[in-house]
Amino acid sequence: MNRAVLSGNEAIARGFYEAGGRFAAAYPGTPSTEILENIGKFQEIKAQWSPNEKVALETAAGASLGGVRALAAMKHVGLNVAADPLFSLSYMGVSGGLVIISADDPAMHSSQNEQDNRWYAKAAKIPMLEPSDSQEAKDFTILALELSERFDTPVLLRTTTRINHSKSIVELKEPITVERKKYAKDYMKNVLLPSNARKKHVLVEKRLEQLAEYGKTAAVNRMELGDTKMGIITSGISYQYAKEVFPEASILKLGLTFPLPKELIREFATKVEKLFVIEELDPFLEEQILAMGIAVEGKNKLPILGELNLSIVREALLGEKADDLTFSVKEPIPARPPSLCPGCSHRGVFYALKRLKLNVMGDIGCYTLGALPPLEAMDTCLCMGASVGFSEGMEKTEGEELQGKVIGVIGDSTFFHSGITGLIDIFYNRSHAKLIILDNHITAMTGQQEHPGSGLSLRREPTNKVDIEKLVRAIGIKRVVKINPYELKETIATIKEEMQVDEPSVIIADAPCVIRARKIFTKPYYVIADKCTKCGMCDRVGCSAIEKDEDGKTKINPLLCIGCDICLQVCKPGAIQRPVNE
Repeated sequence: MNRAVLSGNEAIARGFYEAGGRFAAAYPGTPSTEILENIGKFQEIKAQWSPNEKVALETAAGASLGGVRALAAMKHVGLNVAADPLFSLSYMGVSGGLVIISADDPAMHSSQNEQDNRWYAKAAKIPMLEPSDSQEAKDFTILALELSERFDTPVLLRTTTRINHSKSIVELKEPITVERKKYAKDYMKNVLLPSNARKKHVLVEKRLEQLAEYGKTAAVNRMELGDTKMGIITSGISYQYAKEVFPEASILKLGLTFPLPKELIREFATKVEKLFVIEELDPFLEEQILAMGIAVEGKNKLPILGELNLSIVREALLGEKADDLTFSVKEPIPARPPSLCPGCSHRGVFYALKRLKLNVMGDIGCYTLGALPPLEAMDTCLCMGASVGFSEGMEKTEGEELQGKVIGVIGDSTFFHSGITGLIDIFYNRSHAKLIILDNHITAMTGQQEHPGSGLSLRREPTNKVDIEKLVRAIGIKRVVKINPYELKETIATIKEEMQVDEPSVIIADAPCVIRARKIFTKPYYVIADKCTKCGMCDRVGCSAIEKDEDGKTKINPLLCIGCDICLQVCKPGAIQRPVNE
């Protein structure tokens, strides 16, 4: 038997391949990013990055309508962006199977909020599967496509970070061939005018009843009967914790968690003396079971915040303190505070913004680190694209303390994701808001994924490239200035000038990501200790290559410095020097 050790994301990609999937789209976002990266390795599948999750889902839905099996992947907040087509796709249904991956991030390892996307399945009235390991991640992806076609519905496959990134053994099989379904025009099914949608809603409700009936005997929902003093209902990664902490207990493992198999739950409840629900985040299962009139405990003992683990479950339900799993090392681990990379082009812009004491409306990306000390040059960070609307809204308040002092900052990938519409609004509604687009030519934060401005496809093959400057001008913005963010004087002077103009302005800080470009400007810089006055100016740029010697004077770590020149430009005593012969 052919086996491999795969992460949940790799297993989802494998499952889509084995199921005969033919089209996949996504916008990168932790913890879902690797799903598309791995699907892209299968040449049989057309896979592509989309500018945002809504577009990814719409193109996947189009492929489904065209008769092939399709997939759209996103992190949990991405499903918020895709919610508009999601809810209506529930009515329209599918032709080829359509699976939507929502990779939730309990504990917010890399997210701006902690949301439980199981509610989306209930709200959109679509079935949801929750795998508990990599094998199930693969199997449930295949099952999702089968259920999608059988019940004429998109299917939500909900994972969490621990499933996406953990690895376990997966059995591999040869892919099946699924013939493309011939496209057929169907006005009643695919045109959601109110007269059609009202009829479709009836079918959606009927479909939920059929799915619930299916769930009663589906193999993904199973009783594991043991000691009947304690019964546990659980799903997803929580199943693994329940099995390890309570190996003797009776467990009802739910793989299809919406709609719930109510008869199966009632039957299980009659077989045990006391019933618990173990689930992460919201009491999604618990509330529905309580609404059935079944006594159950869960969130009165388990936390509603963050990830569960063995220690939390054991202590919450058994009252047993966890074993001390901490360990010590002889050598202390160096502190590694979050910071922009050495040589990052964003550093010069944030240094300038702080120097000018502006109110900076920020956005999602690695440049969010500009909010941290010592730069501290970002006031807000809400969601992707919000910096553009925030800067316009702040400007519209006409607060005296804000006039000429508010500017938005957004990355190139985020601008393509959802910043464009905000800029259109600025132009359309005669705003005078100012915006800086930090164009480093890549989606840097999630691991160097391509986007419409990079000129490369998911497989890094040449493709059409969107020119940001031309796009901004095409919207109608007349003042568009491109700067080199490594030139501090130019950056400060340009921002200062644009803040004074009585019209909207866009500054494009154009420099490639140093990590992606693997750019080394010069040999490492060095410091003449006798010239260092300990003034601390170089500390203000927040570069991790700048360190202190035993006397508190600046020294430069040659392993980190790439000679971007920012620190030299702020060093008034002239202590920082370029390498000789450079």
